[in-house]
Amino acid sequence: MSNPSAETPKLAIQGGKPAKQHAAPPMYPGGNLIDHEEEASVLETLRSKRLFRYYGPVEGPSKVDQLEAEFAAYMGVKRALAVTSGTAALITALNGIGVGPGDEVIVPAYTWIASAAAVLAAGAIPIVAEIDDSLTLDPKDAEAKITPYTKAIMPVHMRGTPCQMDELMAVARRHGLKVIEDSAQADGASYKGRQVGSIGDVGTFSLQFNKILTSGEGGMVITNDEDIWKRSVMYHDVVGGMRNNFSMDETLWGINFRMPELLAAVMLVQLRRLDGLLSAMRARKHMLIEGMKDVAQRKGVRFQQVPDPEGDASVACILLMPDVSSAKRVSEALRAENIGAGVIYHPDRIDYHIYRHWVPIMEKRTWASKGDPWSHAQREINYSPDMCAHSLDLLGRSIALDVNPLESYSELEETIDGLNRVISALA
Repeated sequence: MSNPSAETPKLAIQGGKPAKQHAAPPMYPGGNLIDHEEEASVLETLRSKRLFRYYGPVEGPSKVDQLEAEFAAYMGVKRALAVTSGTAALITALNGIGVGPGDEVIVPAYTWIASAAAVLAAGAIPIVAEIDDSLTLDPKDAEAKITPYTKAIMPVHMRGTPCQMDELMAVARRHGLKVIEDSAQADGASYKGRQVGSIGDVGTFSLQFNKILTSGEGGMVITNDEDIWKRSVMYHDVVGGMRNNFSMDETLWGINFRMPELLAAVMLVQLRRLDGLLSAMRARKHMLIEGMKDVAQRKGVRFQQVPDPEGDASVACILLMPDVSSAKRVSEALRAENIGAGVIYHPDRIDYHIYRHWVPIMEKRTWASKGDPWSHAQREINYSPDMCAHSLDLLGRSIALDVNPLESYSELEETIDGLNRVISALA
């Protein structure tokens, strides 16, 4: 490991030799591990000719049924429902808790646009609240945004970091609100011993290729509430009530978000890789922080506040720089060292993780000529680019580094050397 007190070599951006010989592999934790086990599971499914969860040419077990049982057991909940995407999971869960036209749902300023778009798809209105130093939903601002029309709060466990769930659950209970956890980027993360997604009324996950676990696409809904599960089942399948023998007196219409057997075949294998992935990423993030904390402290660089460090999925190490200009300098220099790093928010660079760039939502565009979600609002709803200025300031000073489970410890030593020399020189 580098000695921060030793003479600092010339930076790569100034003509020196890069600290790292090679850039890290692409950050697809589960995707990079796909091998013969997933292949065998898919081939088994293809050979059975059972590609639809409910039936095939011959009788046999359903991979989707098996995935739902194993996912629920891993997450410590009674029920899991497999769907076609993370967005489908959100829309299904929102309908599961009864969100609809005229309702308001509080979402954080930093999340993929799908979180807010799912609210609109349910006919409701997204209300954007600030994040705090955890880069997740600020409980105080979430409470400040509550109105008589608020139906739910949507904490999003961004980049594997668990939200402040105790505080957010307390806010929700004080005001009689539902909590829907968006855990798309946080497979396996936990908060005070409980899996994220299992703490609120309902939780959702994405299995898209960028996520910790992947089947290429897909999603999961989890809950301990039998009524929410029933409503979700009915919504995700146009005849979900009939297929599950629900009473006709309680059956509702639905749409089709059913997961295919082939996705479940991949995901069953991926789920068994999760503990190993988490262990690898947590060890590497710990090594990164320990290796650079002295230099960071000396230069006024802070680490992202993580509400439960032990439960952090550790997919990213995020540095909070003193100001925007130092964040830009340091991130550019790190990339020259072959260290993948980037400032999270750039005003002039479109990124649908930042509310300010949700242009179709900010401008309240709609598919319909009439009857859009905002037309059902029970008060005037206005969005503006600077309505969450604190979030923009935080994100503009934040440098994110992927914590890649495939990097060797020797490569991580090189990363730490590069981080220390760049921060020492430019922060």
